[in-house]
This record gives sequence, structure tokens and C-alpha cells, in this order.
Amino acid sequence: MPDFMKSSELTNEEIENITDDKNNKRWYVVNTYSGHENRVKENLEKRVESMGIQDSLFRIVVAEEPEIEIKNGKQVEKMHNIFPGYVFVEMKMTDEAWYVVRNTPGVTGFIGSSGGGAKPFPVSQDEMESILRRMGKGDRKVVVDFKAGDTVRVLTGPFSGMEGVISTMNDQTQIASILINLFGRETPTDINYNDLQKAGE
Repeated sequence: MPDFMKSSELTNEEIENITDDKNNKRWYVVNTYSGHENRVKENLEKRVESMGIQDSLFRIVVAEEPEIEIKNGKQVEKMHNIFPGYVFVEMKMTDEAWYVVRNTPGVTGFIGSSGGGAKPFPVSQDEMESILRRMGKGDRKVVVDFKAGDTVRVLTGPFSGMEGVISTMNDQTQIASILINLFGRETPTDINYNDLQKAGE
């Protein structure tokens, strides 16, 4: 279970300590109807524009990552929602921004609000970084011990446990293209640095 879903275990005092600064830009988790995540993102982006609150609401992210499916022997890439029913919002928790987000169609509330008008607490910076990195949008780069030509093992996803040789690496997106043997043929597959380990370790 992700830490942001356990956060309701914090005490009221801890919650107050991390939500008292309205001038801080932080990440919060918004609960949505399942399947409405992208619609909520679009609705929020439109409201930010129409209500002129660009100084309170910043990035709005649906946590998705590419997922490879094999159909009729061909690779098909589609986006897979890592946290169905949740949208991540980078915002300053002003009264106005809080009201706008809560009253956006499709939003059912904030994760980490104790109810009764209490404002929610933010997601920890480390956890948000981990989620953004997984999507290829992180600010911090992963330092890896493998390079093009090395054999690596895939740690997660549909190719978990399989090994392949790195053909190219993109340090900007933190994604390596590796050649995996599928159906007796070497097939290039893009995998996040986080999900790879040098073979033999």
C-alpha cells in the first residue's frame, strides 16, 4: 500500500504542522470516481484557467506508465493507471484552491482529510518523487551501474524476471531500450531504469 493511503494514521497535531503554511507548493492526492481520472485532470486545468488561480494550482498528474501488451505476436503500448481513482495535484493549500479542487466534477474528496472542514496533508516529497520517476517525470535522476551493451534483468511489469541486453539509454527520461528474446526473436523494449538490475547481482 502506498504511503499516501496510510497517512490518515497521522495525529491532528502532525497534520497541523504540515498543512499550516499556505505559501508552500506541495503535492496532494485527490480521490476521483474510478475511470474519471483524466476527465478530472482536464476539468481542473480548465478551472485553473477560467478562475485565474495559476498562482495556487500548478501541475495536475494522473499517474500513468506505459504498459506493453503482446497481441498477435506484436507489441502494443498502452497507458496503465498506476493508482486508479486518484489524481495528484501540486498546489498551495489556500482556501480558494482547496474549494475549487473539492468542487470539481468527478472529485470525491482529498486523501488525508479528517473531515469536518479540515484541510488535507500533503504527500511526502520522497514518495511523490518516486511516483514521478516511475512515470519518467522525476526531478532527481537515478544513478545506475549498467551501460549500453550490458545484460540486465527486468524487476517488475510484464517482463519481470526476463533478461536482455541494453541497446540504448536515455538519461533524460531514465528509460533504457533493451533487447528481450520474445518468440525466438530479439525485441526492443523500453524499461524504466528503476525497474532494471545488472544481471548477476
